[in-house]
Amino acid sequence: MPGMTTAAIDARAGRRCHNALNSLHSTHYFSPDLGRELGELGVTDPRAVNFAVRAAALGPVGAGAVTATFYNYKHDLVARHVPAVWETATPEQVLAARERAVDATLRRLLGAQALTSAEMTEAAGLALRAAEGCSRSARPLYSAHADLPVPKAPHLAFWHAATLLREHRGDGHLAALVAADLDGLEALVTHTATGKGMAPKWILTTRGWSREEWDAATDRLRGRGLVDDAGELTERGVALRDEIERETDRLDAAPYAHLGAEGVARLTELATAFTRTALGAGAFPADLLGKR
Repeated sequence: MPGMTTAAIDARAGRRCHNALNSLHSTHYFSPDLGRELGELGVTDPRAVNFAVRAAALGPVGAGAVTATFYNYKHDLVARHVPAVWETATPEQVLAARERAVDATLRRLLGAQALTSAEMTEAAGLALRAAEGCSRSARPLYSAHADLPVPKAPHLAFWHAATLLREHRGDGHLAALVAADLDGLEALVTHTATGKGMAPKWILTTRGWSREEWDAATDRLRGRGLVDDAGELTERGVALRDEIERETDRLDAAPYAHLGAEGVARLTELATAFTRTALGAGAFPADLLGKR
C-alpha cells in the first residue's frame, strides 16, 4: 500500500513490467476500432479522439486541465478540440466507446480464445493487485481512472488495470520532468534522442508542434549542454534522462512492491507474451519509433 517499504523489489523490474503493460494498453490508440467507435459519436478528428478518450475519466474538463495532465501537447492544439469535444459526446459516452474499441482491438490482436484464457484471468488478477498499491496523491489521471468501475471480462479488467498502472507512472514521470526543468517539447526532444521515443514525424503530427518549435527546443537544450550539434544527447543529457527514469521508478515503486517480486516477474511474463502477440498482429505503425 502507499507508504510501504519498496526495498524488496528491484526498480528496474517494475519498469520492465510497466513497459510490457503500457505497450499492450497503447495498442488501442493506434486501432481503427477506436476511430470507428468515436466516429459513431460524431468525434472524427484523430486528435480530438485522442484527447477525449484519455481525458474522459476527468469529466468534461477544459483545455487547461488536458494540457497540464498530458504535458507534451501544444496548448493551442488542445484548445482547438477541448472543451468543444464534450458538446459532441459526453465523457460517459466516450468511456463506453473506448471500452468497446478496446474489446474489439484485443479480440482482433490476441484472438478470441486468449481473452478468456487462464493466463488472461491470472494477468488481470496480478495487475489489479499491483494497482492496489498506487497512490492518488498528485496523480490526477491515475486518480480519475481509479474512480471507474473494474470491467467484469478478464481482458477488459486486465486492460483497465494496465491503464491504472500506466497513468500512475505517467503522473509521477511528469513530476520528474518538472524537477528536471524540461518543458513538454524539450521532454519529447530528449526522449526521442534516446532512440526510444516516437519519431519526430509522429510527434509533429500528433502533438501540435512545428518543426521550427522543435528546432528551437533543440537549441535551448544545446545551450544547456544536453544535446550536441547533431541533436544527439551529450554525456550530461544521457545522465539527465537516466536520472529522470530513476526518479520515475522511485515514484512508481509502490504498486510493484505491493505485488512482490514473484508476482511482478509473472505479470511481466504474461504481459510480454500478450504484447508480442499484439505486435505480431501489426498493433503499431512500422515507422512509429526513431530519431528522424
